[in-house]
Amino acid sequence: MFRPLSVFIGLRYTAAKRRNHFISFISLVSMLGLILGVMVLITVLSVMNGFDRELRERILGMVPHAVVESPEGMEDWRDVARVAESNPMVTGVAPFSRAEGMLTGRGEVQGALINGVDPEHEPDVSIIQKHMNNGSLSDLQAGEFGIILGEALARRLGIRMGDRVTVVLPEASVSPAGVLPRMKRFTLVGTFSVGAELDSSYTLVHYKDAGKLLRLGDKAQGVRIQVEELFQAPRVANQIAQSLPGGYRTMNWTQTHGNLFQAIQMEKTMIGLLLMFIVAVAAFNIVSALVMVVTDKKADIAILRTMGMTPAGIMAVFIIQGGVIGVGGTLIGTGLGVLLALNISSVIEWIESVLSMQFLSADVYFISYLPSELQLNDVLIVGGAGLAMSLLATIYPAWRASRVQPAEALRYE
Repeated sequence: MFRPLSVFIGLRYTAAKRRNHFISFISLVSMLGLILGVMVLITVLSVMNGFDRELRERILGMVPHAVVESPEGMEDWRDVARVAESNPMVTGVAPFSRAEGMLTGRGEVQGALINGVDPEHEPDVSIIQKHMNNGSLSDLQAGEFGIILGEALARRLGIRMGDRVTVVLPEASVSPAGVLPRMKRFTLVGTFSVGAELDSSYTLVHYKDAGKLLRLGDKAQGVRIQVEELFQAPRVANQIAQSLPGGYRTMNWTQTHGNLFQAIQMEKTMIGLLLMFIVAVAAFNIVSALVMVVTDKKADIAILRTMGMTPAGIMAVFIIQGGVIGVGGTLIGTGLGVLLALNISSVIEWIESVLSMQFLSADVYFISYLPSELQLNDVLIVGGAGLAMSLLATIYPAWRASRVQPAEALRYE
Protein backbone atom coordinates (compact mmCIF):
# COMPACT_ATOMS: atom_id res chain seq x y z
CA MET A 1 0.00 0.00 0.00
CA PHE A 2 1.11 3.54 -0.70
CA ARG A 3 2.80 5.13 2.28
CA PRO A 4 2.31 7.34 4.21
CA LEU A 5 -1.28 6.35 4.79
CA SER A 6 -2.59 9.92 5.32
CA VAL A 7 -1.32 10.99 1.88
CA PHE A 8 -2.86 7.91 0.24
CA ILE A 9 -6.29 8.49 1.82
CA GLY A 10 -6.18 12.26 1.18
CA LEU A 11 -5.44 11.76 -2.52
CA ARG A 12 -8.08 9.01 -2.74
CA TYR A 13 -10.72 11.31 -1.23
CA THR A 14 -9.77 14.03 -3.72
CA ALA A 15 -10.15 11.77 -6.76
CA ALA A 16 -13.19 9.79 -5.55
CA LYS A 17 -16.70 10.57 -6.80
CA ARG A 18 -18.83 11.88 -3.97
CA ARG A 19 -22.38 10.94 -3.16
CA ASN A 20 -23.10 14.62 -2.55
CA HIS A 21 -22.51 16.37 -5.89
CA PHE A 22 -22.89 19.77 -4.23
CA ILE A 23 -19.62 19.18 -2.35
CA SER A 24 -17.86 18.41 -5.64
CA PHE A 25 -19.31 21.59 -7.12
CA ILE A 26 -18.05 23.72 -4.20
CA SER A 27 -14.58 22.18 -4.51
CA LEU A 28 -14.53 22.92 -8.25
CA VAL A 29 -15.67 26.52 -7.67
CA SER A 30 -12.96 26.97 -5.04
CA MET A 31 -10.28 25.81 -7.46
CA LEU A 32 -11.65 27.90 -10.34
CA GLY A 33 -11.82 30.98 -8.09
CA LEU A 34 -8.21 30.47 -7.04
CA ILE A 35 -7.11 30.00 -10.66
CA LEU A 36 -8.94 33.16 -11.76
CA GLY A 37 -7.71 35.27 -8.83
CA VAL A 38 -4.04 34.33 -9.24
CA MET A 39 -4.19 34.72 -13.02
CA VAL A 40 -5.81 38.17 -12.88
CA LEU A 41 -3.46 39.39 -10.16
CA ILE A 42 -0.31 38.41 -12.09
CA THR A 43 -1.68 39.94 -15.30
CA VAL A 44 -2.72 43.24 -13.69
CA LEU A 45 0.61 43.65 -11.90
CA SER A 46 2.44 42.95 -15.17
CA VAL A 47 0.36 45.57 -17.00
CA MET A 48 1.07 48.13 -14.27
CA ASN A 49 4.78 47.30 -14.55
CA GLY A 50 4.45 47.91 -18.29
CA PHE A 51 2.89 51.34 -17.81
CA ASP A 52 5.56 52.20 -15.24
CA ARG A 53 8.27 51.18 -17.71
CA GLU A 54 6.75 53.22 -20.53
CA LEU A 55 6.45 56.32 -18.35
CA ARG A 56 9.99 55.86 -17.06
CA GLU A 57 11.47 55.42 -20.53
CA ARG A 58 9.49 58.21 -22.16
CA ILE A 59 9.42 60.88 -19.44
CA LEU A 60 12.82 60.18 -17.88
CA GLY A 61 14.21 59.70 -21.36
CA MET A 62 13.40 63.37 -21.98
CA VAL A 63 13.90 65.09 -18.63
CA PRO A 64 17.32 65.09 -16.93
CA HIS A 65 18.31 62.29 -14.59
CA ALA A 66 20.45 64.91 -12.83
CA VAL A 67 21.83 68.38 -13.55
CA VAL A 68 24.72 70.48 -12.31
CA GLU A 69 23.99 74.16 -12.90
CA SER A 70 25.17 77.65 -12.09
CA PRO A 71 22.87 80.70 -11.67
CA GLU A 72 25.33 82.88 -13.64
CA GLY A 73 25.77 80.36 -16.43
CA MET A 74 28.74 78.17 -17.36
CA GLU A 75 31.45 79.29 -19.73
CA ASP A 76 33.41 76.19 -18.80
CA TRP A 77 30.64 73.63 -19.22
CA ARG A 78 33.05 71.31 -21.06
CA ASP A 79 35.30 71.22 -17.99
CA VAL A 80 32.29 70.34 -15.83
CA ALA A 81 31.30 67.70 -18.41
CA ARG A 82 34.76 66.09 -18.22
CA VAL A 83 34.48 65.86 -14.43
CA ALA A 84 31.02 64.30 -14.76
CA GLU A 85 32.16 61.80 -17.39
CA SER A 86 34.92 60.60 -15.07
CA ASN A 87 32.23 59.11 -12.82
CA PRO A 88 31.72 55.44 -13.80
CA MET A 89 27.94 55.68 -13.29
CA VAL A 90 27.55 58.49 -15.87
CA THR A 91 26.57 57.40 -19.40
CA GLY A 92 26.07 60.79 -21.06
CA VAL A 93 26.61 64.53 -20.57
CA ALA A 94 25.22 67.53 -22.48
CA PRO A 95 24.88 71.30 -21.88
CA PHE A 96 21.46 72.85 -21.38
CA SER A 97 19.62 76.08 -20.69
CA ARG A 98 15.96 76.35 -19.79
CA ALA A 99 13.24 78.89 -19.21
CA GLU A 100 9.49 79.00 -18.83
CA GLY A 101 7.61 81.17 -21.26
CA MET A 102 4.78 81.44 -23.75
CA LEU A 103 4.58 80.66 -27.45
CA THR A 104 2.35 82.61 -29.80
CA GLY A 105 1.46 81.64 -33.33
CA ARG A 106 -1.53 82.25 -35.60
CA GLY A 107 -3.34 84.05 -32.78
CA GLU A 108 -2.95 81.15 -30.32
CA VAL A 109 -1.01 81.33 -27.04
CA GLN A 110 0.40 78.35 -25.12
CA GLY A 111 2.69 78.03 -22.11
CA ALA A 112 5.85 76.03 -22.69
CA LEU A 113 9.20 74.98 -21.26
CA ILE A 114 12.00 76.26 -23.51
CA ASN A 115 15.04 73.98 -23.45
CA GLY A 116 18.37 75.04 -24.91
CA VAL A 117 20.31 71.98 -26.11
CA ASP A 118 23.44 71.08 -28.04
CA PRO A 119 22.33 68.97 -31.06
CA GLU A 120 25.68 67.15 -31.04
CA HIS A 121 25.48 65.94 -27.42
CA GLU A 122 21.72 65.80 -26.80
CA PRO A 123 21.27 62.23 -28.16
CA ASP A 124 23.63 61.05 -25.37
CA VAL A 125 21.13 62.11 -22.70
CA SER A 126 17.74 62.08 -24.43
CA ILE A 127 15.52 59.86 -26.57
CA ILE A 128 14.24 62.84 -28.56
CA GLN A 129 16.02 61.91 -31.81
CA LYS A 130 14.24 58.54 -31.88
CA HIS A 131 10.84 60.22 -31.65
CA MET A 132 11.19 62.99 -34.23
CA ASN A 133 8.19 63.17 -36.57
CA ASN A 134 9.60 65.96 -38.74
CA GLY A 135 13.08 67.41 -39.01
CA SER A 136 16.10 66.49 -36.91
CA LEU A 137 18.11 67.78 -33.96
CA SER A 138 20.84 68.76 -36.42
CA ASP A 139 18.43 71.35 -37.87
CA LEU A 140 19.01 73.43 -34.72
CA GLN A 141 21.87 75.68 -35.81
CA ALA A 142 23.31 78.40 -33.58
CA GLY A 143 22.25 81.86 -34.73
CA GLU A 144 19.42 80.65 -36.98
CA PHE A 145 16.87 80.56 -34.13
CA GLY A 146 15.17 77.33 -35.09
CA ILE A 147 12.80 75.59 -32.69
CA ILE A 148 11.49 72.04 -32.29
CA LEU A 149 8.03 71.59 -30.73
CA GLY A 150 6.02 68.70 -29.39
CA GLU A 151 3.45 67.50 -31.90
CA ALA A 152 0.51 68.40 -29.63
CA LEU A 153 1.91 71.88 -28.94
CA ALA A 154 2.42 72.60 -32.66
CA ARG A 155 -1.12 71.41 -33.36
CA ARG A 156 -2.59 73.68 -30.67
CA LEU A 157 -0.71 76.66 -32.06
CA GLY A 158 -1.85 75.74 -35.58
CA ILE A 159 1.64 76.01 -37.07
CA ARG A 160 3.50 73.83 -39.56
CA MET A 161 7.10 73.26 -40.63
CA GLY A 162 8.73 76.54 -41.61
CA ASP A 163 6.16 78.72 -39.82
CA ARG A 164 7.26 81.41 -37.39
CA VAL A 165 6.48 81.32 -33.70
CA THR A 166 7.20 83.96 -31.08
CA VAL A 167 8.77 83.01 -27.75
CA VAL A 168 7.76 85.38 -24.93
CA LEU A 169 9.54 85.32 -21.56
CA PRO A 170 7.94 86.72 -18.41
CA GLU A 171 10.98 88.92 -17.77
CA ALA A 172 10.54 92.55 -18.81
CA SER A 173 13.00 94.63 -20.84
CA VAL A 174 13.27 98.40 -20.53
CA SER A 175 13.31 100.26 -23.87
CA PRO A 176 12.66 103.84 -25.08
CA ALA A 177 9.10 102.69 -25.78
CA GLY A 178 8.67 101.61 -22.14
CA VAL A 179 8.75 98.27 -20.35
CA LEU A 180 8.25 95.40 -22.81
CA PRO A 181 8.28 91.62 -22.33
CA ARG A 182 11.33 89.83 -23.70
CA MET A 183 10.47 88.06 -26.95
CA LYS A 184 12.09 86.51 -30.00
CA ARG A 185 10.84 85.05 -33.27
CA PHE A 186 11.80 81.42 -34.01
CA THR A 187 11.23 79.20 -37.05
CA LEU A 188 9.70 75.73 -36.63
CA VAL A 189 12.26 73.22 -37.92
CA GLY A 190 10.96 69.99 -36.36
CA THR A 191 8.30 68.23 -34.29
CA PHE A 192 8.44 65.19 -32.01
CA SER A 193 6.01 62.88 -30.24
CA VAL A 194 6.98 60.91 -27.14
CA GLY A 195 3.61 60.81 -25.40
CA ALA A 196 2.41 62.00 -21.97
CA GLU A 197 2.22 65.74 -21.27
CA LEU A 198 5.62 66.50 -22.80
CA ASP A 199 4.18 66.75 -26.31
CA SER A 200 2.11 69.76 -25.28
CA SER A 201 4.70 71.70 -23.26
CA TYR A 202 8.25 70.78 -24.32
CA THR A 203 10.31 72.79 -26.84
CA LEU A 204 13.93 72.63 -28.00
CA VAL A 205 16.22 75.39 -29.29
CA HIS A 206 19.99 75.62 -29.64
CA TYR A 207 21.58 76.42 -26.28
CA LYS A 208 23.44 79.41 -27.74
CA ASP A 209 20.17 80.85 -29.07
CA ALA A 210 18.65 80.24 -25.63
CA GLY A 211 21.67 82.02 -24.12
CA LYS A 212 20.98 85.10 -26.24
CA LEU A 213 17.31 85.02 -25.24
CA LEU A 214 18.25 84.68 -21.56
CA ARG A 215 21.15 87.18 -21.88
CA LEU A 216 23.77 84.57 -21.04
CA GLY A 217 25.74 85.00 -24.25
CA ASP A 218 27.27 81.69 -25.36
CA LYS A 219 27.08 80.26 -21.86
CA ALA A 220 25.00 77.25 -20.85
CA GLN A 221 23.02 77.28 -17.62
CA GLY A 222 24.32 73.88 -16.66
CA VAL A 223 25.18 70.32 -17.60
CA ARG A 224 22.63 67.57 -17.93
CA ILE A 225 23.75 64.13 -16.72
CA GLN A 226 22.48 60.70 -17.74
CA VAL A 227 23.20 57.90 -15.26
CA GLU A 228 23.23 54.13 -15.66
CA GLU A 229 21.00 53.43 -12.64
CA LEU A 230 18.11 55.87 -12.09
CA PHE A 231 17.99 55.57 -8.33
CA GLN A 232 21.70 56.39 -8.07
CA ALA A 233 21.13 59.83 -9.67
CA PRO A 234 21.01 61.84 -6.37
CA ARG A 235 24.24 60.26 -5.09
CA VAL A 236 26.05 60.66 -8.43
CA ALA A 237 25.01 64.33 -8.73
CA ASN A 238 26.29 65.04 -5.23
CA GLN A 239 29.61 63.29 -5.94
CA ILE A 240 30.11 65.39 -9.09
CA ALA A 241 29.21 68.63 -7.28
CA GLN A 242 31.73 67.83 -4.52
CA SER A 243 34.43 67.36 -7.17
CA LEU A 244 33.83 70.90 -8.50
CA PRO A 245 34.63 74.30 -6.97
CA GLY A 246 31.84 76.13 -5.15
CA GLY A 247 29.00 77.94 -6.86
CA TYR A 248 27.32 74.93 -8.46
CA ARG A 249 24.03 73.38 -7.44
CA THR A 250 22.48 70.03 -8.31
CA MET A 251 19.00 68.70 -9.02
CA ASN A 252 17.78 65.23 -9.95
CA TRP A 253 14.69 63.51 -11.28
CA THR A 254 13.43 62.50 -7.82
CA GLN A 255 12.91 66.19 -7.05
CA THR A 256 11.12 67.01 -10.32
CA HIS A 257 9.19 63.81 -11.11
CA GLY A 258 9.62 61.65 -8.02
CA ASN A 259 6.02 62.18 -6.87
CA LEU A 260 4.68 60.77 -10.14
CA PHE A 261 6.56 57.49 -9.82
CA GLN A 262 5.82 57.22 -6.10
CA ALA A 263 2.12 57.57 -6.95
CA ILE A 264 2.42 54.82 -9.57
CA GLN A 265 4.18 52.53 -7.08
CA MET A 266 1.54 53.21 -4.41
CA GLU A 267 -1.24 52.56 -6.93
CA LYS A 268 0.36 49.24 -7.88
CA THR A 269 0.63 48.26 -4.21
CA MET A 270 -2.98 49.16 -3.41
CA ILE A 271 -4.40 47.41 -6.48
CA GLY A 272 -2.27 44.38 -5.66
CA LEU A 273 -3.65 44.27 -2.11
CA LEU A 274 -7.25 44.64 -3.33
CA LEU A 275 -6.85 41.87 -5.88
CA MET A 276 -5.16 39.72 -3.26
CA PHE A 277 -8.49 39.72 -1.41
CA ILE A 278 -9.99 37.95 -4.42
CA VAL A 279 -7.36 35.24 -4.02
CA ALA A 280 -8.09 35.14 -0.27
CA VAL A 281 -11.84 34.68 -0.83
CA ALA A 282 -11.19 31.90 -3.32
CA ALA A 283 -8.70 30.25 -0.96
CA PHE A 284 -11.04 30.35 2.00
CA ASN A 285 -13.83 28.81 -0.06
CA ILE A 286 -11.75 25.69 0.57
CA VAL A 287 -12.86 25.97 4.21
CA SER A 288 -16.55 25.54 3.36
CA ALA A 289 -15.79 22.72 0.91
CA LEU A 290 -13.70 20.79 3.45
CA VAL A 291 -16.18 21.35 6.29
CA MET A 292 -18.86 19.70 4.17
CA VAL A 293 -16.46 16.90 3.25
CA VAL A 294 -15.73 16.31 6.93
CA THR A 295 -19.46 16.17 7.69
CA ASP A 296 -19.97 13.75 4.80
CA LYS A 297 -17.06 11.52 5.88
CA LYS A 298 -17.72 11.32 9.62
CA ALA A 299 -18.37 7.59 9.45
CA ASP A 300 -15.13 7.00 7.54
CA ILE A 301 -13.22 9.13 10.05
CA ALA A 302 -14.68 7.11 12.94
CA ILE A 303 -13.66 3.82 11.31
CA LEU A 304 -10.13 5.10 10.74
CA ARG A 305 -9.93 6.18 14.36
CA THR A 306 -11.08 2.76 15.61
CA MET A 307 -8.44 1.15 13.39
CA GLY A 308 -5.77 3.16 15.20
CA MET A 309 -5.22 6.29 13.12
CA THR A 310 -4.22 9.23 15.33
CA PRO A 311 -5.90 12.67 15.32
CA ALA A 312 -2.76 14.04 13.67
CA GLY A 313 -3.14 11.47 10.91
CA ILE A 314 -6.79 12.47 10.39
CA MET A 315 -5.72 16.14 10.17
CA ALA A 316 -3.08 15.23 7.59
CA VAL A 317 -5.71 13.47 5.42
CA PHE A 318 -7.83 16.60 5.06
CA ILE A 319 -4.88 18.97 4.81
CA ILE A 320 -3.68 16.86 1.87
CA GLN A 321 -7.14 16.93 0.29
CA GLY A 322 -7.51 20.71 0.64
CA GLY A 323 -3.87 21.22 -0.35
CA VAL A 324 -4.45 19.47 -3.67
CA ILE A 325 -7.22 21.97 -4.47
CA GLY A 326 -5.14 24.95 -3.31
CA VAL A 327 -1.82 23.93 -4.82
CA GLY A 328 -3.44 22.82 -8.06
CA GLY A 329 -5.46 26.05 -8.38
CA THR A 330 -2.46 28.24 -7.56
CA LEU A 331 -0.09 26.50 -9.97
CA ILE A 332 -2.61 26.49 -12.83
CA GLY A 333 -3.49 30.14 -12.13
CA THR A 334 0.19 31.09 -12.03
CA GLY A 335 0.86 29.35 -15.33
CA LEU A 336 -2.15 30.97 -17.04
CA GLY A 337 -1.28 34.36 -15.52
CA VAL A 338 2.29 34.20 -16.86
CA LEU A 339 1.01 33.13 -20.28
CA LEU A 340 -1.58 35.93 -20.39
CA ALA A 341 0.87 38.57 -19.13
CA LEU A 342 3.34 37.68 -21.88
CA ASN A 343 0.65 37.90 -24.58
CA ILE A 344 -1.76 40.55 -23.24
CA SER A 345 -0.87 43.06 -25.97
CA SER A 346 -1.70 40.55 -28.72
CA VAL A 347 -4.90 39.49 -26.94
CA ILE A 348 -6.10 43.11 -26.65
CA GLU A 349 -5.25 43.75 -30.31
CA TRP A 350 -7.33 40.70 -31.30
CA ILE A 351 -10.27 41.86 -29.14
CA GLU A 352 -10.04 45.35 -30.68
CA SER A 353 -10.10 43.88 -34.20
CA VAL A 354 -13.10 41.68 -33.37
CA LEU A 355 -15.06 44.51 -31.73
CA SER A 356 -13.83 47.15 -34.23
CA MET A 357 -12.92 49.55 -31.45
CA GLN A 358 -9.77 50.89 -29.79
CA PHE A 359 -9.42 50.77 -26.01
CA LEU A 360 -6.37 53.06 -25.83
CA SER A 361 -6.53 55.94 -28.28
CA ALA A 362 -3.23 57.65 -29.12
CA ASP A 363 -5.08 60.99 -29.12
CA VAL A 364 -6.00 60.55 -25.44
CA TYR A 365 -3.29 58.33 -23.93
CA PHE A 366 0.46 58.50 -24.45
CA ILE A 367 0.47 54.98 -25.93
CA SER A 368 -2.00 53.12 -28.14
CA TYR A 369 -1.31 49.59 -26.87
CA LEU A 370 -1.43 47.78 -23.54
CA PRO A 371 2.14 47.31 -22.27
CA SER A 372 3.17 44.44 -20.03
CA GLU A 373 6.33 43.60 -18.12
CA LEU A 374 6.36 40.29 -16.26
CA GLN A 375 8.58 40.37 -13.17
CA LEU A 376 9.72 37.24 -11.35
CA ASN A 377 9.19 38.86 -7.93
CA ASP A 378 5.48 39.43 -8.68
CA VAL A 379 5.02 35.82 -9.79
CA LEU A 380 6.76 34.46 -6.69
CA ILE A 381 4.86 36.74 -4.29
CA VAL A 382 1.44 36.03 -5.81
CA GLY A 383 2.09 32.29 -6.14
CA GLY A 384 3.52 32.08 -2.62
CA ALA A 385 0.61 34.04 -1.13
CA GLY A 386 -1.91 31.82 -2.94
CA LEU A 387 -0.24 28.66 -1.67
CA ALA A 388 0.04 29.99 1.88
CA MET A 389 -3.61 31.10 2.07
CA SER A 390 -4.94 27.89 0.52
CA LEU A 391 -2.94 25.72 2.91
CA LEU A 392 -3.92 27.91 5.87
CA ALA A 393 -7.56 27.47 4.91
CA THR A 394 -7.29 23.68 5.38
CA ILE A 395 -6.26 23.83 9.05
CA TYR A 396 -9.65 24.49 10.66
CA PRO A 397 -11.64 21.80 8.74
CA ALA A 398 -8.81 19.31 9.33
CA TRP A 399 -8.82 20.15 13.05
CA ARG A 400 -12.62 19.63 13.10
CA ALA A 401 -12.10 16.21 11.50
CA SER A 402 -9.53 15.22 14.13
CA ARG A 403 -12.06 16.05 16.89
CA VAL A 404 -14.73 13.64 15.59
CA GLN A 405 -15.65 11.08 18.27
CA PRO A 406 -16.00 7.54 16.82
CA ALA A 407 -18.86 6.55 19.17
CA GLU A 408 -20.89 9.65 18.28
CA ALA A 409 -20.25 9.32 14.55
CA LEU A 410 -21.21 5.60 14.41
CA ARG A 411 -24.23 5.78 16.71
CA TYR A 412 -26.79 5.97 13.90
CA GLU A 413 -24.88 4.03 11.25
